[in-house]
Amino acid sequence: MISGVVAIWNAVPVAQRRMILLLLAMVGLANIAQPYPELAPLQHGPTVAFALSAPWLLRRWPLSNGAVACVLLFLLLHTLGGRYIYSYVPYDDWARTVFGHGLSERFGWRRNGYDRMVHFAFGLLLTAPLSEAARRWGSMRVGWSLTFAFAAVGLVGSLYEIFEWLLSVLAAGQTADWYNGQQGDMWDPQKDLTAAQLGSALSVVWLGATRHGRPEAISAKRNLPEE
Repeated sequence: MISGVVAIWNAVPVAQRRMILLLLAMVGLANIAQPYPELAPLQHGPTVAFALSAPWLLRRWPLSNGAVACVLLFLLLHTLGGRYIYSYVPYDDWARTVFGHGLSERFGWRRNGYDRMVHFAFGLLLTAPLSEAARRWGSMRVGWSLTFAFAAVGLVGSLYEIFEWLLSVLAAGQTADWYNGQQGDMWDPQKDLTAAQLGSALSVVWLGATRHGRPEAISAKRNLPEE
């Protein structure tokens, strides 16, 4: 069994193995002196599970290093947000240390906007991997693959908002409020979904306008991820 695990690990490109190890290391660092230990499993458990299963997934469905890097960057943003349960990411304190004033003071923000930024990043960063997967494994043309990726962002985002609603119904009130990060905004789910679709739309425009989005860029390396 151990030899099988090693074989799967060695089958993944070196750069992608490093990305997986980096993600696990960052999750570990995010849980040092964890300020919200009771919510840490909800925030970081799925990330760890995904990272541990990533070698098998990437062996079964290879992706380019660029696509994996997009997923990594999104998960790193999520890991940072998860440390502070999103609603309390202290970016204002960091900005005051560097610039002498907080971002909320500068732009008149009334709520912590880190969660909305991560929803935007979800659409912006994951559209490319979803589109690439659709071309590699679904044999989709460029236009259809981008349409699929845009729709998939909306589907996953909607399912996640439903999960948050179910959590609000089933979990203790304070726990649900902390995890969901609604911060008193009754339109928070709709705004989050809009942010994700806006990010995806920008990614679709960029991918469609660059060589990265042309069919020969994928077909030439259909079963061989970039080194």
